Formats: sequence, structure tokens, C-alpha cells
Amino acid sequence: MVIGNGLVAKGFIRFTDDTQTIIFASGVSNSTTDRIELFQREMELINKTVRDNQDKTFVYFSTCSIYDMTLQKSPYVIHKLAVEEFIARECKSYHVFRISNIAGFTNNPHTILNYFIQHIQFGKQFSVWKNAGRNIIDIEDAVSLCTYFIQKKLHHNKIINIANPATYPVMQIIAAIEKFVGCMGNYKITEKGSSPGIDVSLIAPYFSQLQLYFPHDYLNKILLKYYL
Repeated sequence: MVIGNGLVAKGFIRFTDDTQTIIFASGVSNSTTDRIELFQREMELINKTVRDNQDKTFVYFSTCSIYDMTLQKSPYVIHKLAVEEFIARECKSYHVFRISNIAGFTNNPHTILNYFIQHIQFGKQFSVWKNAGRNIIDIEDAVSLCTYFIQKKLHHNKIINIANPATYPVMQIIAAIEKFVGCMGNYKITEKGSSPGIDVSLIAPYFSQLQLYFPHDYLNKILLKYYL
């Protein structure tokens, strides 16, 4: 069963008819929001879904923003941690995947690449945290890793980081997008931000087995794949 209809839900469509696995992909899509009612609505749905499906494996997607010092106290991260704790306490069988910034075909304006590309292309002014770093992973790579762990029941009832081995400075991401779209962004740089340290040692041994590669031009390949 797949709950949700966004980018992540569509990536796990193969689980639609799986009667033993619940892919919960109906979370809050804007990580910058502070609307408490959105977090409450998600928690209520999770509570009901878990309560009604005690015999199934519950799969939840958390966030690697937990490792970013400048975001740890944000409502979004606090909510994600609360959900993780709930799942660990209430679910007999689960996978919690902390995923970094996903790239894919989506109209969600709040994804990091969509946000930067739209602002740069249309000359909209935006603020850039000079010291920030962001980890970007292709949705297909994330799905491959998560699916393998679910189907093989690997690292069951644990929290697993799903991320690119490389985290990019935000200025590098912007420079790559400016080159890609052929115009300069209209932004103001502020001396803020930090770069999350994401441990991928648990998933790294599976990269070659799943034919996942993260070359130096991985970011450029993502831009060509989803934005050309």
C-alpha cells in the first residue's frame, strides 16, 4: 500500500499492491513551514494508519536536515523527530529512511532545485546562506536503496540515512544552475548556514551492488535529466 501522491509516493508505485508493506509518503512537503496544523494532520494520519495495520511493515521518510545545526530547532525537524520516536515505540515492524534533498520530476516549488531554478530563471530576488551545504540525491537512486532494504528486510527496525556521499556548498549549486540556465541569479548573500554531516557508511557497501554511482558531475547530470 502506498499513501500519498507526490514525488516519493510515485517513486514507490511498485508497492501499491503490496499487502504487507505500507509506504507512508504523505508528509508535509514544505520543510520551511511552521504551520502546526499540517504537522498535526500528518501525525493523526500516521497514528490511524499504524493502529489499523499492526501486522504490516510501516515505511516512513524522515529528513537528513536533522544533521544540520541551523535547522535542528525548526518546526519541521522537531516534527520529524517526534514521528520517528512514535514509529519506534508503536510499530512492531518498520523502516525509517532519513533522506536528503530529493531531485526528480515534481511541481513542488519548495524543493531546493525547483526553488533556485525558478528564482534564477525569472530574476526573482532570493537570499543565499553563504556557509550552507545541501545534499542532493536522485529520486531513482533513493528508491533503489530503500526498496532493496525493504524487500531484503535489511537493517529492519532501524533509522537509515539515504543520501549522496557528497554534500554541495550552496554557492556551488547556484553556480551550476546559473551555467545550466544561462543567466545569473538575483540573490543576496548572508553569512549564515552550515553543512550537514551525513553518515552514509551503512549504505555505501550497496552502491556497486545496485549500480549506483555518484561521480563528480552527479549534480550536472541531475540538472540535465530533470530540467532540460
